[in-house]
Amino acid sequence: MLVSDSPNAAPAAVAAHERRRRRSEDPITALHYQLSFARAEADLEALVLVDDSGCLVAGAGAWPLCEELAAYAPLLAHPGAIRSDAVGSSLASMSRQIEIRTMMIDGVEATICGRGGSVGRTASIARAAAGCKRILAGAEA
Repeated sequence: MLVSDSPNAAPAAVAAHERRRRRSEDPITALHYQLSFARAEADLEALVLVDDSGCLVAGAGAWPLCEELAAYAPLLAHPGAIRSDAVGSSLASMSRQIEIRTMMIDGVEATICGRGGSVGRTASIARAAAGCKRILAGAEA
């Protein structure tokens, strides 16, 4: 790290170590940036953050697909709760294309769900989940 007595040196030194290209103080925008990066990194069709009722919190990808993933994410996260054979078989075929991760954020279960992607999608989605938790924890402060 560069050390200088100049007041202009500190921002340049910090900027040189900043790994993010886009950032926002707005939590929803920051979530979108986080999901967009992970989506591109893993070559996903779409990636969403969903609350426990299936409400889309943030997403990256074609909006209709994001809405579809949001609606199905709670069911995909808890397949044992499905009581309909028709819905269960539809979700079973969909689940082959889906990577899902649940997490607790401020005592509420949230789900991050991605469709499509490359071999590294599990790691990308795990990093996105950690980023979403960090962003939302900062939003509470």
